[in-house]
Amino acid sequence: MSPILKAHFADYAAFHGTPGNKACHYVGIPLIVLSLFAMLSAVPLFAVGGFTVTLAMVLLLGATAYYLTLDPLLAVLMLAISVASIAVGQHIPVVWALVLFVVGWIFQFIGHYVYEKRAPAFYRNLAHLLVGPLWILAKATRRA
Repeated sequence: MSPILKAHFADYAAFHGTPGNKACHYVGIPLIVLSLFAMLSAVPLFAVGGFTVTLAMVLLLGATAYYLTLDPLLAVLMLAISVASIAVGQHIPVVWALVLFVVGWIFQFIGHYVYEKRAPAFYRNLAHLLVGPLWILAKATRRA
């Protein structure tokens, strides 16, 4: 784990100390990630040899490149989860993906304003929008 990721995780953890907030994030963040990939999978960009590249794939590429600079093992694990999310997300109608996206954010804000009594970390640092999913994965794999 890079020193940058350690610093991100320490900062992120400072905004996620209560059990209620953590529980809301363990539900909300995966819902947001899945629904975001589902919605972006519906946005074709171009075709290459009969294969359609979607906006979800571009997001995946960018996020994976960033994650590789922070922790290669977590990056590979997140890549696998993201590819699975895209595969599943392609079968979720956009309207339902939007509903899941909103529900995921409701969980986030309940966690912060009901349990944590503190604004989300990404209000201060937009990088936390990408750090959050990695933090959940790191917790799940006991790497954080």
